[in-house]
Amino acid sequence: MSLTSLYKRALVKYPVLVQSVQSGILMGTGDIIAQTMVEKRTIGTIDGMRVFRFFGIGFCIGGPGLRKWYGVLDKHVTGKTKAAATFKKVALDQLIFAPIFLGTLIGTIGVLQGNNREQIERKLKNEYPDILLTNYYIWPWIQLTNFYLVPLNYQVLLVQAVAVFWNTYLSWKTNCNDTTKVLAIKSEAVVAEESKENAF
Repeated sequence: MSLTSLYKRALVKYPVLVQSVQSGILMGTGDIIAQTMVEKRTIGTIDGMRVFRFFGIGFCIGGPGLRKWYGVLDKHVTGKTKAAATFKKVALDQLIFAPIFLGTLIGTIGVLQGNNREQIERKLKNEYPDILLTNYYIWPWIQLTNFYLVPLNYQVLLVQAVAVFWNTYLSWKTNCNDTTKVLAIKSEAVVAEESKENAF
């Protein structure tokens, strides 16, 4: 039996679990890409705990949340034509689910980073508007295709496959302040070391 057949059978039998695992893997992959290609870290300096946090968010929130939400849309949203139903689904997805989901995602990342309430509120204030606006440039067009052409069981897979690049952006955006701090600390360490050398 091929891997494709095994995947299809598992997807039918355990849809939420399979989509949670694939969502976690793809979110973790997005973070690895952000760390290596955007932040220019070497493989040896990748923050493994940060990758694990993104995997956990995908596994516990992204996969289950998307699967349940798409199930609700598929079951309850109808229209006189398939196109009309698709436009309704996209509108509900982008006006209701996306703002709530992104806010939850940013807040969860803040909690997992060890931030207190004030820091999380500041994080939401600084990051949420840009992320939501960027979402509206990208996702309505993808969701039009997704809801119109893709069967329910494969909708999360398509979204998460495309979202590898989106997750890279999210990882960079929600961690860029931490990265800046790390670079600043490294720069200070270099300056201090040079000062010691010059003293001799």
